[in-house]
Amino acid sequence: MSVTASHPGAARWAAVRPWLGVAARLGLAAVWLVAGGAKVGDLAASGRAVNAYQVMPYDVATVIGAALPFVELALGALLLVGLATRLAAGISAALLVVFVAGIASAWSRGLAIDCGCFGSGGQLAAGQTPSYLPEILRDLGFLALAGFLLTWPRTPVSVDGWLAGPPVEDDDE
Repeated sequence: MSVTASHPGAARWAAVRPWLGVAARLGLAAVWLVAGGAKVGDLAASGRAVNAYQVMPYDVATVIGAALPFVELALGALLLVGLATRLAAGISAALLVVFVAGIASAWSRGLAIDCGCFGSGGQLAAGQTPSYLPEILRDLGFLALAGFLLTWPRTPVSVDGWLAGPPVEDDDE
């Protein structure tokens, strides 16, 4: 007996899940493309934003800060076209866990920084207060999208789907 025949809502889930995957894939692609695009024009500022977390030597932080926008743009492009979706979702999840840990670390150490997630970041000006909780919650939402794609990477309108052919019934990848 198939999964769809044994559970009343299973047929509906099987019909909706691929389109939820498309929404998750395109949403996460947009996040990475906007984040990378906002930083790629000023790699030095991106390096300063990473350095503001005070978790690694300055030289290492500037290299990571300069590389990060290109990683984000690559992830966004892969997710946009749906190529290597599970790999891109896995790397996305790992980066998001690091981002959440970094923001939580800055918060717990009393640093007053802008996360630099969608722009230059770095030390906040006197009188400005950081918004750590909303940033963490936002990144956890993005992590949920990545988790969905790790579990169900196969989506319609994707290079992965075109290369693999039509899904097998009850395929829960």
